[in-house]
Amino acid sequence: MAVGPLTSILKVEGETSEDRVPASGGAETESKMRALEARLGELGSLMVAYSGGVDSAFLAATAHRVLGSRMLAVLADSPSLARRDMEQASAFALEQEMPLQVIQTEELDRPEYQRNDANRCFHCKTELFAGMKALGAKLGFSNIAYGMNADDTRDYRPGQRAAEENEVLAPLAEAGLTKLEIRALSKAAGYPLWDRPAAPCLSSRVEYGRTVTREVLEQVEKGEESLRQLGFRELRVRHHGELARVEIARAELPRALSMEMLDAITSALKQAGFQYVTLDCSGFRSGSLNAILPADVLARRGV
Repeated sequence: MAVGPLTSILKVEGETSEDRVPASGGAETESKMRALEARLGELGSLMVAYSGGVDSAFLAATAHRVLGSRMLAVLADSPSLARRDMEQASAFALEQEMPLQVIQTEELDRPEYQRNDANRCFHCKTELFAGMKALGAKLGFSNIAYGMNADDTRDYRPGQRAAEENEVLAPLAEAGLTKLEIRALSKAAGYPLWDRPAAPCLSSRVEYGRTVTREVLEQVEKGEESLRQLGFRELRVRHHGELARVEIARAELPRALSMEMLDAITSALKQAGFQYVTLDCSGFRSGSLNAILPADVLARRGV
């Protein structure tokens, strides 16, 4: 789907802070978009590490528009991918008529991944990129890209080191596109996922040092899905063994604070296998488990 002049599109849409897209700066965003398109065109062919999140979906859809059949979205299926996310990613690819290849990754069989230290994401991405390289060699794709954006260097993301070591490209970051700009561009293009909450892998909910197992991931997935059934949208179930620490976006927290809803949340999480349930008063924070990491680790920013 072609995107028209973004300056006019963004002004007409009248984005608000609640929508999480910028209200101005359309000309600068348009310039970044053109830089992205030019970069993708230079590559000739490209495989995109695709999760169905707004960043990778926007990159994949843009690459497909620029490269056509010389683009391939690659979705890694494993126990750390929630079934909801798998279904949404597949549906978007079908809607956009993008070529999609699903590969099975076995990061959960790696002891270095299971032990769940601060480098867990490095091992996960290494597994993914190795699988994509093998697929690319078979199908004739020499370039691999992932959905890192210009904001992602601000958090601890060891997956970036895996990308660098495997020479995986980050076209969104190269073009200087921020998360808000990507959401704005996605909305302008008519992509229904433009405001989808971030959805990292299920393992990111497990406290560092606790072994990642299929059973643990199933508990998290079941717990989060039950909270969505209660009507909450942006949330995390943090796994602390017998304890589930529930984070709900602050805008949604008032709805959680009735006795009836607290009972419903408790019941849902106990049915998922937790013995104890606590509601985090600080609300949802992306990457909140990183707060316990030593300062020297955080200072590396994953690279």
